[in-house]
Amino acid sequence: MSDRGFLEKLLDGVSVEWKLLGDEDLFEVANRGRSPVKASLRVAGQTPYYGANNIQDYVDGHTHEGEYVLIAEDGSASLENYSIQYATGKFWANNHVHVLRGQQNVNTRYLFHYLCIVNFVPFLTGGGRAKLTKGQLVQIPAPIPCPEDPEKSLAIQAEIVRILDSFTELTAELTAELTAELKVRKQQYNHYRDQLLSFEDSDVEWKTLVEVADFRRGTAITKKQTIEGDIPVVANGPVPTYTHGEHNREGETVVIARSGAYAGYVSYWNEPIFLTDAFSVHPHDGVLKPRFVYYLLQNKQDQIHAMKKGAGVPHVRVKEVELYDVPVPSMKEQDRIVAILDKFDTLTTSLSEGLPREIKLRQQQYEYYRDLLLSFPKPEEAA
Repeated sequence: MSDRGFLEKLLDGVSVEWKLLGDEDLFEVANRGRSPVKASLRVAGQTPYYGANNIQDYVDGHTHEGEYVLIAEDGSASLENYSIQYATGKFWANNHVHVLRGQQNVNTRYLFHYLCIVNFVPFLTGGGRAKLTKGQLVQIPAPIPCPEDPEKSLAIQAEIVRILDSFTELTAELTAELTAELKVRKQQYNHYRDQLLSFEDSDVEWKTLVEVADFRRGTAITKKQTIEGDIPVVANGPVPTYTHGEHNREGETVVIARSGAYAGYVSYWNEPIFLTDAFSVHPHDGVLKPRFVYYLLQNKQDQIHAMKKGAGVPHVRVKEVELYDVPVPSMKEQDRIVAILDKFDTLTTSLSEGLPREIKLRQQQYEYYRDLLLSFPKPEEAA
């Protein structure tokens, strides 16, 4: 069945009329919300407080109660800067939020799903800081199936809501399931990593890190000084800041961020990189393997972060890391430990990366069916 056929089957021959949100028989456009006293003086409470960025706080008191659709605006002439929220019960909406709902013949949840696909830009006024005024809001049309037969109309609206809500619920369930699975895997990974790297009951030699590894500082560089290329520039964070046409490290490299908010962050690279605001740890050949050292340092990540000094721009000093005690097991034992931890790392990384991908896929499915179910012919198309 074609997409249009799917919608036609749902409508079962009934007509669709486009009604303006200003039609008081079908819609209630409530007064805008209002801002309470400034944030520092607000009374904390249980009521969600909606503003330009959705729920911003929880306060005492409320401006509305019931089932409503909220159109939150941030004053930018862009569809992406308008968020549609569905609120029930008591809530506080500030003056950046339009509040509306369906009357007895319009399902408010149906109205919510439809408004999620409305392009508000043609209805904005005010130039650079364009706004959606109430006068313009009431000019927005919404499709109502067979309004002359309220019972039939509400049944069709309810079926559309049921289908779309089922996608929302499945996404929420899947997210909760994958998040719980990821949490369990991370706990297992941390448990085995702690156990494998403790060496409490093992007759293993311990050395300071400087005795078994060399430390090399990165080279200062700015983005303007880079040349075109695809070499990651690794500085003081978990991801490269930009790219460069040259490298100053290659092969397996253990990196510790030197300054900034991520000072002390431990990372591992096995590709050419250009190291700047950080230092690298290079284990002596035949003594320690880079990947094993990475896991040792990662296991003590909190302790390394705690080495930060300085109030303005915190930094980690190489001298303190050099004195860190590390075990030196046999190369064979290091290989065994690395192989086990790599498997856990691969599993947790796969789950971590798979979660947002899966959520995005479910969201795309929801949007596809939402657009399909709400693609009623406009009056000019019907003509």
